[in-house]
Amino acid sequence: MTSFDNIESISRRTLHEELVERLRDIILEGGLEAGAKVPERQLCERLGVSRTPMREALKVLASDGLVTLVPNRGAVVRGLTREDIDELFPVIGALESLAGELACARIGEREVSAIAALHEDMIEHYRAGRRPEYFHRNQQIHEAIVNASGNRVLQEQYRVLSAPLRRARFVANLSGERWAEAVAEHEAMIDALEARDGERLGSILKNHLRKKHEAVLRRIEQET
Repeated sequence: MTSFDNIESISRRTLHEELVERLRDIILEGGLEAGAKVPERQLCERLGVSRTPMREALKVLASDGLVTLVPNRGAVVRGLTREDIDELFPVIGALESLAGELACARIGEREVSAIAALHEDMIEHYRAGRRPEYFHRNQQIHEAIVNASGNRVLQEQYRVLSAPLRRARFVANLSGERWAEAVAEHEAMIDALEARDGERLGSILKNHLRKKHEAVLRRIEQET
């Protein structure tokens, strides 16, 4: 009988996963403005993919709240109203706060070290002024804390609700002063996590999201 015990599994990202992430980054980093039609043909040519995987990826982004699929028009980048922002940020803040408390009660040293390493990498991007790279590491840290909570319901609700806010969180750090303040808040997060101080970490996360909320609203006021 043939044995496959010694054959290692293939570990690689699928085209679908990579395409979803590339499109998400394009939208979140301002490559497509809110209300703009997603130029499927041009993106297919640029990214070297056919229309079928492109449309499947757009369905995922629609479920994440980043685009709206309009009959006979295709995908349109979804914009956030002030009402959306005012309703979503407090909920995300509450979820992240709870995740921080739960994470501190169960997280292991290896997970703490991994999050701390992401933080150090994020700081390097901050010092070099690399905003997209900084933001990517920033998001990974928040997601890692949520995942460390071990609560699947919380994780799923966070994934669904936080996706539409990622672009808003990105623009919130466009101010140099707010960016520096956000970095200091992340330093405090790591300190609380390493100390396994769930109450303090939960409070820091909720305050961090409150300040991002305020920064996004200021940005909206500047643009109107």
